[in-house]
Amino acid sequence: MTTGPTPAPPTPPSDTAERLNQAMKRLRARLRAESGQHATGLTATQLAVLAEVVREGPVTAARLAALEHVTPQAIAQSLAVLKAAGLVHGAPDPRDGRRKLISADPSAGALIERLLAGRATFLARAITQVVRPEERDDLEKAVELLERLAGAEIHPHIP
Repeated sequence: MTTGPTPAPPTPPSDTAERLNQAMKRLRARLRAESGQHATGLTATQLAVLAEVVREGPVTAARLAALEHVTPQAIAQSLAVLKAAGLVHGAPDPRDGRRKLISADPSAGALIERLLAGRATFLARAITQVVRPEERDDLEKAVELLERLAGAEIHPHIP
C-alpha cells in the first residue's frame, strides 16, 4: 500500500505573525513613498495627529492623545511642529476657557486628502497589476481578516 506525501505541519501562529508584521511594515513604507509623504517633511506620527485633527474637527490635545494611544507629551511635540508649519492652530474652548481646542487649517485637509488619494491610487494600480482576477476574492477575504485583527480585543492569558 502506498501513501501520499505527508502534509506539511501547520505554520505556527508566531511565524505567521512575524511574516504579517514584516509585510505590513513594507507596505506602510511603500505607501508613504508612493503618496509623497516624505516630501511633506512631517513624520508618520505628525501626519497621523494631523489626520485626527482634520477628522475630529476642533479637538483637545488630551482627546488626540487618547485617539493616538500616546502620551500628552508626544501630542504636544507633534502639535508644536504642526503649528509651526501653519497646519493647525489652537483657540480657547468656548465652553471651558482653561482648555484649548486644536483646529486644522484648510491646507491641512487638502494635504491629508492628497496623501490618502496617493495611497489609494497606488494600491488600486498594484491590485490591478499584481493580483490576478481569480485572486480578487482571496484579497477581499484577506482584507476582512485584517479588519478583524485590527479590531481584536485581546485579553492577557491568565493561567
